[in-house]
Amino acid sequence: MKKKRNESTETVTEDQMEVIANSQNEEENEKKSAKRSKDSKRKAKDTVSDDGVLRPVKLSKKELFKAPTVEELSQLKEAENLFHCSILKMQMEELLKEVALSEHRKKLVGSFVQQVTDYLQCVPESEVVELDDISWLSGVEIPFLLVPSTAKGKFHMEPPASINLVGSYPLGTCIKPKVSVDLAVTIPASVLHPMDAINQRYSRKRALYLAGLARHLSFAKFVGSLHYSCLHGNRLRPILLLKPPGNDSSKVTLRIHAIPPPDFLKPSRFHPLKNNIRTEWFTGVANTQQESSEPPTPHYNGTVLGDHLPLSHLQFLSAISAQCPAFGEGVALLKVWLRQRELDQGAGCFCGFHASMLMAYLLSTHKVGKTMSPYQLLRNALHFFASTDLTENGITLAKNPDSKAPSLPEFHAAFSVVFVDPSGHLNLLADMTAFTYKQIQHEASLSLTFWDDPTVDGFQALLMTPKSMLRTYDNVFKLVNLVKLQTSCKKLLLLNELMDHSGNYVLAALPFILSLLQQGLGERIHLLAHSLPQDPEWPLDSAPPKHKDQPPLSIGLLLNLEHALSVLERGPAADNPKAAEFRQLWGSRSKLRRFQDGAITEAVLWTRNSISQKRFIILKIIIHLLELHADIPKSCVIFVGGQLDIVIRRGIENHTTGEEESLEVVQSYDDLSKKLWQLKDLPLSITSVQGAHQALRYTQVFPPVPVRLDYSFFDKKKNHLGLVPKEDKPCPCYIAPIKVIVHMEGSGKWPSEPMAIRHVKAAFHICLRELLCKQHNYRCHATPGYLDVWKDGLVFRIQVAYHREPQILRESLTPEGMLIYRDNAEAQALELETLHKPFLTSTLHGLQQQYGCFGVVCRLAKRWLASQFLLEYIREEAADLLVASLFLHPAPFTPPSSPQVGFLRFLHLLSTFDWKNNPLIVNLNGKLTAAEQTDIKNDFVASRESLPTMFIVTPNDKKVSVWTKEAPSVQMLQHAVMLAAESLRVLETQLDSGEKQDMRVAFRPPLEAYDVLIHLDSKQVPLLAKAVDPPANTFQRGTEAEQPYASGGALPVIDYDPVRLYLSELREAFGDLALFFYDPYGGTVIAVLWKPAAFEPKPFKTSLMNARRVEVNDDVATTVPNVEAILQDFRITGEGLVKRLDLRTEKWVV
Repeated sequence: MKKKRNESTETVTEDQMEVIANSQNEEENEKKSAKRSKDSKRKAKDTVSDDGVLRPVKLSKKELFKAPTVEELSQLKEAENLFHCSILKMQMEELLKEVALSEHRKKLVGSFVQQVTDYLQCVPESEVVELDDISWLSGVEIPFLLVPSTAKGKFHMEPPASINLVGSYPLGTCIKPKVSVDLAVTIPASVLHPMDAINQRYSRKRALYLAGLARHLSFAKFVGSLHYSCLHGNRLRPILLLKPPGNDSSKVTLRIHAIPPPDFLKPSRFHPLKNNIRTEWFTGVANTQQESSEPPTPHYNGTVLGDHLPLSHLQFLSAISAQCPAFGEGVALLKVWLRQRELDQGAGCFCGFHASMLMAYLLSTHKVGKTMSPYQLLRNALHFFASTDLTENGITLAKNPDSKAPSLPEFHAAFSVVFVDPSGHLNLLADMTAFTYKQIQHEASLSLTFWDDPTVDGFQALLMTPKSMLRTYDNVFKLVNLVKLQTSCKKLLLLNELMDHSGNYVLAALPFILSLLQQGLGERIHLLAHSLPQDPEWPLDSAPPKHKDQPPLSIGLLLNLEHALSVLERGPAADNPKAAEFRQLWGSRSKLRRFQDGAITEAVLWTRNSISQKRFIILKIIIHLLELHADIPKSCVIFVGGQLDIVIRRGIENHTTGEEESLEVVQSYDDLSKKLWQLKDLPLSITSVQGAHQALRYTQVFPPVPVRLDYSFFDKKKNHLGLVPKEDKPCPCYIAPIKVIVHMEGSGKWPSEPMAIRHVKAAFHICLRELLCKQHNYRCHATPGYLDVWKDGLVFRIQVAYHREPQILRESLTPEGMLIYRDNAEAQALELETLHKPFLTSTLHGLQQQYGCFGVVCRLAKRWLASQFLLEYIREEAADLLVASLFLHPAPFTPPSSPQVGFLRFLHLLSTFDWKNNPLIVNLNGKLTAAEQTDIKNDFVASRESLPTMFIVTPNDKKVSVWTKEAPSVQMLQHAVMLAAESLRVLETQLDSGEKQDMRVAFRPPLEAYDVLIHLDSKQVPLLAKAVDPPANTFQRGTEAEQPYASGGALPVIDYDPVRLYLSELREAFGDLALFFYDPYGGTVIAVLWKPAAFEPKPFKTSLMNARRVEVNDDVATTVPNVEAILQDFRITGEGLVKRLDLRTEKWVV
């Protein structure tokens, strides 16, 4: 795993070095020009030494305190008014410098374009042949799916009429890292015919002309690689991709478009309500209907018309951009925002060209000012997205459209999203689905919310964090085997849409399938989004890929947890006219049902028992609707969700993932708390009863399960109070004590000595035991430190607390008799147990009530930490707070509503957060104000060296980070970061593959790096059934499957885990020589890592001979670890528990 991580790091480093190298000349020029401008203002001269090194400028006192210029004042005012802090302005400026093309790259592009242009002027002419005859194209395939196979017309090759740069590069909005330069090659008018608009004739001639250009370019030595692709997934618009040879191949891609002469065909022919694909030609079946009855083909019309307009669009955008100095940079920021959300590429995307057109619309309609900064342009563009629904109210750039131009209602009748270009004839967003635009609206609204929050790093969240579908949406499912969508088109009667999309059944069926799912899921989801079919690439000598060869189609859902897990879909009343529509949607699933309120309505019931099973109701709905209405079988739907449940399930046969068990524990605790409050005859009254255990905040990896003991498994103790397992039996089941803190009221009777307070607390434990036994018949066991209560098959460990005890522990007397307060470890530990833990438990319990999957995400996160041997270094409370931050501060996402996406975000947070330079602020209950958070960050920076490596801030813990004060160390945190990054990569790769995978692989620790592996006898591991890879056969652990007793019965062995006890002995004896790692949830291996410093020879001292032996070299006695004796001690200490030792490295000699 480490090797892979290093490789990926090297790749990133190489990419960064490339970016730095490419932009070096530009940065130097900018710095020099900036220096010159400053010097001219100050009228000061640089002193340059003979070696060319710039020396500091010496300014007079008058120049040094000179008033700021008007430009400087406006910049200061802008930074104050528009940004939360001046650093955001600088971040924006640096980002724009980073994505801008350097002068070196511009020269490379200019040279390459000139070479290609000159070469294309020499395209040889060919003879006139039939359109179906492609025999003249030797060695090159036509980049077009010839369906139907025949078309009328003649074709021949000629040199281009003209070659022009179009798109973002001449406009100045082209950005890195993927630099694409568009070259429009105009097809001579003699090649085309006025009737070519009909039946794909133009499109096929366009593809043939492009193939001719490709064949000609294949002989050019200055071309590195040649591939076909298509523009934004549109198979009617193939393009040619050229890259320069050698090291420059990754720096630019030239996209060659074949276009007709600008005014070759009249725009009115391509009205969205007109037909240009004849049914008889497309189907091959004779059509007796008149031409006027042919269905409209708006998408096909828009495709052909769009090829006529690139030059006029560039002219329009150039005129607009000249009016606004920040136009290019504003578009660049919007393109970065779109790219991070995967919205700028593929079929139906909102690409960079659309971003430029939108900015032009905002400028031409005076929604933004010509003097606005790039940041203001971006904000206004996002505000426009958030507040304008183009699916209902389209917009147009046409100021004076001609009389034949379609009206906006006509565009809306033909397209889902409407944005009309300056000509008034073309809908720029013709291919976009309404669902993609709703996704853009959602993202824009979310971005503005985060940007207006001063506590959120808006720049990092919105412009620097990629939002992959797996990490953004709560549920993702994939449609595979897309050829089945052909049958969907037949079932849904989509012949007209198929003709319009030229046989692309994926794009034809997609809007109808999405609408069907939206209707069926209804209130269960907030948003439904889909991946955009990506632009395919293929070599010149290969036929274009078929529609069925596309990668799986991903559909993402943002869940509404109020309704998402509902088992009942209640419809209209039986006599309501809408009842028939409801029955038609749900088919045989819909039944008439009578409800408790007397209503008789149509309803659909989904039978599911556990909460984890209810998460699959949405999958059941999707499969049912697709099978019923679209003939898409169950095998074509792959659900990306619930795959990780397997690692937190209670057992192999049990399908619950712990939510119900956690609820049982909380209910039992609530009952005990109520009874404690009602206890009579207590010397002092109880002031609070607080839970201090993970199970009471729903975050225990495996919640305690009520058990009924099998008494034949045990022997009774002599005092008949408890049970001990028989010697020949396996280790009994692990029974975890659930800690409860009971605070007693303050009184003058409380002593002021720490020891006396402990005695009083012990007396309270005895008193509580007697009262609980007498009044509720609970079996209890009192000790000086706590009281164990056996209730409902669970053990509650009650600990009495006195609020002044930590303060008393800090008191000490000086020799002069003065009372002083000094903090100490004992007082801190007591505060942690009696104050911090109960507060954290109650707060996170509230968070679980607000976000239903919080507890499961915590449990997945801690299961992963435990399986990677990290849970002893990143405390469980710290892990809970890490997960809580994902829900309280989710930017740039929404709070997780499914366990899987929450866990993926946990791994991403752990692996990418800048622990060195930032504190992780978890604003529980929203108590920290923006000013307080700023102060916390400033204090952190000021005293970073003395603070813990991982610093987590909560409202009750602003300066210490009590949960990470002791651990992790720098090395362990770095190890955790590397493991998290690799686990995230592996999991996302597997989940994205669309195939059934073993998800446990991310939970299996790499054991290659350890020196010794201590293999344990699984018979003596009490939590063996909870292991990542549990054995098929487990041992009987002294429990019965029946319902536990509510009270009474002998006490079991509580909190007994022999592995943990063995581990503590090893650490106590050999902690200075080695580190010991273990998975506390069923691990059967203890991994040992020698400390390098311990193996360095040390001077001989009798006091330092523990586990060491003497070596004499040149009459000098030194000591080194006696590894053979240490290993023997491992075996002896763990007799009956240790099975064998595995010596894994050669770094030391036995």
